[in-house]
Amino acid sequence: MCLVEILKTPKPVASCAMPVMEGMTIYTHTPLVKKAREAVLEFLLLNHPLDCPICDQGGECDLQDQAVVFGSDSSRFFETKRGVENKNCGPLIKGIMTRCIHCTRCVRFATEMAGVDDLGVTGRGRATEIGTYVEKAFQSELSGNLIDLCPVGALTSKTYAFLSRPWELESNSSIDLSDALGSNILLHSRGAEILRVLPRFHEQINEEWLTDKARFSYDGLKYQRLNQPFLKKEGKLRVCTWEEALIKGSQHLSLHDGADLQGFVGESLDAYSTLSLRDLFSTLGSPHLSQEQGFHGVDIGLRKNYTFHRTLAKIEESDLCLLVGVNTRYEASMLNLRLRKRSLEGNFTVASIGSPIDLTFDHQHLGTSLATLQHIVEGKHPFTKNIAQANNPVVIVGSTLFEKEGAEALSRMLDGLPFHILPSGANVVGQKDLGLAHKVLPTSRKVVYLLGTDQMEVSGKGFIIYQGHHGDINASRADLILPGAAFTEKRGIYVNIEGRPQETMAALSPPGLAREDWRIVKALGIFMNHSYAHVYSQDMMLDNRLAKLSPSFERKDEVLECTLKSSKPKTSVSSFIVPRIPLREKILDFYKSNAITRASRIMATCSSFYKKRSNFPF
Repeated sequence: MCLVEILKTPKPVASCAMPVMEGMTIYTHTPLVKKAREAVLEFLLLNHPLDCPICDQGGECDLQDQAVVFGSDSSRFFETKRGVENKNCGPLIKGIMTRCIHCTRCVRFATEMAGVDDLGVTGRGRATEIGTYVEKAFQSELSGNLIDLCPVGALTSKTYAFLSRPWELESNSSIDLSDALGSNILLHSRGAEILRVLPRFHEQINEEWLTDKARFSYDGLKYQRLNQPFLKKEGKLRVCTWEEALIKGSQHLSLHDGADLQGFVGESLDAYSTLSLRDLFSTLGSPHLSQEQGFHGVDIGLRKNYTFHRTLAKIEESDLCLLVGVNTRYEASMLNLRLRKRSLEGNFTVASIGSPIDLTFDHQHLGTSLATLQHIVEGKHPFTKNIAQANNPVVIVGSTLFEKEGAEALSRMLDGLPFHILPSGANVVGQKDLGLAHKVLPTSRKVVYLLGTDQMEVSGKGFIIYQGHHGDINASRADLILPGAAFTEKRGIYVNIEGRPQETMAALSPPGLAREDWRIVKALGIFMNHSYAHVYSQDMMLDNRLAKLSPSFERKDEVLECTLKSSKPKTSVSSFIVPRIPLREKILDFYKSNAITRASRIMATCSSFYKKRSNFPF
């Protein structure tokens, strides 16, 4: 369809394959070009079925658009159209291969981008088919991108089948919270339900790609939701009114000293909610407010210590990468995609320390414990020479290593290397910008406040207040449950691993009696007659407060570079005792990594399908 006419050339030329030369005269709308394009389109439609009314691609189909612009108003073909058996591509992709026009976009993506050589072309002429050679599902954490790439209805979404037409949907911009990269997404909703999630182009973060977990876990937002307050009476949780819940919560928070209060903030909680609880605990005189996920042994006074030293796009400029206790394929798939892209360019060395992993590109496995890293730092390992000779090396360390004992020794050991910590939460960096640190606190406090804390189990004899949007791990242990809003139902700010703040807007209204988290905390402050609660009467005041605490919140979608250097003295690594225990992966199940994905039926289907029927490497 890209045929053009070039002066003094006897036949039409494919413009996508012809290099431009000096003195070339090109015509794009001559009768010859029009006739050639009509002929190409006629061949494309020879065997294409006329099932547009029942095709999910209708309304956003490239072939439909081409037929309207370049197609003829009649057909000369009266023979029987060919038929192709449908392919089972897995629980996410619906393959109706009779519609396939053999553009091979899916084959190229699988081979070049995803790094999974499962798709290919078999047969010739009318017998040409695209499939997996043998009967098997397409196994990749990026398989949903095939739906976007397919120009016709051959590959469509199983979860979106026959639900809606694109012109019926309302689109809202948002951020993916399944990892710490902050991939940009579009939420397509109709009424009070999200029907699909698509990637939103952002050159610096996710480009035009998206993981299956971010794309298909949206149904988890409507299952197992907390939509009304609960109060434990006689050992059982009972439904109560908001007034009863706020009175009970404010009484327990007011009756005890700040030393008896303890709070945890979820790793994917937005900055507004974090700020409101931070100020509430400050007013109550309690210093015991911590992150659900934090970094021991890391000086959070310097922002460079807990953010990436470079943007995700600049990772592609490095010539060596060392992964320590992290599997970027499942913990940060978009980062892994950039590493693969850089690996295919050549002159790029990748090595890993930890469990043996499949990154979809070649890498060296140096060892399974931190003892290997100590040998590298001390110069006793052959890989030390590679790091010394690299012009732009990068070391990516899993956040799990900084949540255990010995994290301070690890931090000092890595002090001489350009290392980056890869957290799993969507707003871990933003919470550290607000001064929250992970501290080892006893669980024997009289009141424990859990705000969106769904990744760590908390138990104790004190009065437990759980505030969140899903009845997940800690909800059943709570004495008081305050229903909050999910990220699709509130305005929020999230800071990714680069230190880039990104804003989301509400696409839906919270279900039932659920409310935005910062408004719930504000209401508790009003019931306790604290003056700070009246400061947050408008969203604009929250923005002003965030900007005062950290200037990074003031400039949306920008990364502030930190030129300061750490002033702590370097310590000899030989003085540290490094455990030789094998490092384990943080994410054991890619499809069940947070409260939303654990509630998703689609993710549960994917988890059971790939674990039972294939060798999907987790």
